[in-house]
Amino acid sequence: MEERIRKAVGEALSAAGAAGTVFTVERPTEAAHGDYTTNAALVAAKTLGKKPHEVADELARSLVDSLGASVSHIAVAGPGFVNIMLAREAITFAVAEADAQGSEWGKGTLSSGQRVMVEYTDPNPFKEMHIGHLMSNTIGEALSRLIESEGATIIRSCYSGDIGPHVAKALWSLRKQGVTDPVSATELSAAYVAGNRAYEDSPEAKAEIDALNTEVYKGEDKALMELWQKGREIALEAFRGIFKTLGTHFDYYFFESETSEPGMRIVRDGVNKGVFEESDGAIIYRGEKKGLHTLVFITSRGTPTYEAKDIGLAFLKEERVQTDRSIIMTGTEQVGHFKIVLAALSEIAPLLAKKTSHVPHGLLRLTTGKMSSREGNVITALELIKEMIAKASEKNSDPLIREQVAIGAIKYMVLRQAPGSDIIFDPEKSLSLEGDSGPYLQYALVRAKSVLEKATHDAQERNSPNHPYLLERVILHFPEVAARAAHELAPNLLVNYLTELAGEWNSFYAAERIVGGDYEAHKLMLARAFVNTMTNGLTLLSIPTPEKM
Repeated sequence: MEERIRKAVGEALSAAGAAGTVFTVERPTEAAHGDYTTNAALVAAKTLGKKPHEVADELARSLVDSLGASVSHIAVAGPGFVNIMLAREAITFAVAEADAQGSEWGKGTLSSGQRVMVEYTDPNPFKEMHIGHLMSNTIGEALSRLIESEGATIIRSCYSGDIGPHVAKALWSLRKQGVTDPVSATELSAAYVAGNRAYEDSPEAKAEIDALNTEVYKGEDKALMELWQKGREIALEAFRGIFKTLGTHFDYYFFESETSEPGMRIVRDGVNKGVFEESDGAIIYRGEKKGLHTLVFITSRGTPTYEAKDIGLAFLKEERVQTDRSIIMTGTEQVGHFKIVLAALSEIAPLLAKKTSHVPHGLLRLTTGKMSSREGNVITALELIKEMIAKASEKNSDPLIREQVAIGAIKYMVLRQAPGSDIIFDPEKSLSLEGDSGPYLQYALVRAKSVLEKATHDAQERNSPNHPYLLERVILHFPEVAARAAHELAPNLLVNYLTELAGEWNSFYAAERIVGGDYEAHKLMLARAFVNTMTNGLTLLSIPTPEKM
């Protein structure tokens, strides 16, 4: 319906002499103002040389004619907004669509035909996956599903730092302990912490670790590389177990060990082209020419920095699979890094840089503040998941349900904020059934499914009330909310909508007798439409949909 209104408004403006005007069509902040509102008259008034209210009056009359029986009321409000109230029949039709389309309800064509790679999570072997990676995984998976729902082919990728100083620190510590056959990710993480402390406290250890880092890049020490390979596989297997719990899979895994060589080759070639320059034995990029700052891409020891590896990764991705867009999800602390990487890439491969975007996420904090794996006081992803499952088990004895509730609680708290925002994670609040939580949405869905299970007969009454329930007026907006969340890369828009939807369902459930009451068939259709909308919405966010709670 939004697209139909948008088209009608555009045609009216063109006919009035304001073709090409950029305007919005959206839900009013208050339901009493209608189902849609547009600012078209306000933004077109200057072009037309008229007062906004005058343009709004003309636009309202035009929309009455073009939208016809689909609307019940069109009014001008404020300085020149045009508010549109849909007719009862149009709302009923939208709810019937939500009921009939099932899992297809809400899908769009915004990104139809596009191939989009989304890189997210990116945990590093030789460290355990921590709660910061949960942020990236949760947001990245939701973005992937939202864009996919709009018709795109999504290629999910994960990039892991399996080489570099952090790996050298862990390997150095393992060798000092005489470990040749590590057995767990926890053991590898402890080795990294010990190696990092030694690196910071002992000049001798620092020199040894730096030398070991160079040896890993060379790959000539057989015993060292066997230890490296064993450690990497242990870490990756642990990651895959967590990904399965979170409902994530990846189509491609990329590693720094395979981006280092091409990255250095491309950077060195860029020196000849004037993109990079040599400085004190290192190769740098002068970011000042783009309003940024200088960064080293290859160190004086001849090893690549993260920047050179990301250049290599961009080309490796293109070599593995061609795409129309490439989205990278990392923490906000890497915003400056990616500005410089993309600036350099734009001089080397402009088309590759143009289709690449960086979407930052904030930090997930507990009451103790930010945690550092360097100091060994990090809360791992697995620890947080297990803690939440344990808390969820207080009200859910079924192992599957308590895991679904726990994962839903974590993901909701991450996704309710805009992607770049920091999050203070409150375990107790996240499991509340009183609202603004994942379990609140899950419970509303379970309650609606329970109502439908009780409807064991076909309702005969086919009439509907003269005035639509507010729940119906919320349901009809699902497709456009999902499309906007995909377009703006903002899953929080869908989270806010689903929270409102759950609240309206609960109000409807409390006020109406659904099975055996007046308008039973219509109410059951509305309940099915709600179930489809909530199920599809939660699925887009990768939040589990329990059958019971």
